[in-house]
Amino acid sequence: MWRKQSNKYGAIKSEYNGIVYHSKREAAYAQELDLRKKAGDIKDWQRQIPFVFTVNGIKICTYIIDFSIEKNDGTTEYVEIKGHYTSIFGIKWRLFRALYHDLDARIEY
Repeated sequence: MWRKQSNKYGAIKSEYNGIVYHSKREAAYAQELDLRKKAGDIKDWQRQIPFVFTVNGIKICTYIIDFSIEKNDGTTEYVEIKGHYTSIFGIKWRLFRALYHDLDARIEY
């Protein structure tokens, strides 16, 4: 018998504005960004931005960060939404920061 498998960390996929997000928290953050954009606090935002991790010319993996926020001053901030920290994520985040150290990036727990 086929059963739908839930997320191992308890995240529940949620829809906002016709888009399915990996968790309720991601969907809520997208809604917050829309409100901030409407209020003129930010210029724009995007979701699911891929970054290729290449070391010594060898592609290691592609990391997808949850959101990029274009601020009114033209700078961009990258935000990863996390409900549960794992050691694998810790490695990916440190690699991301090492390869893209010049970017403004943070984790929201």
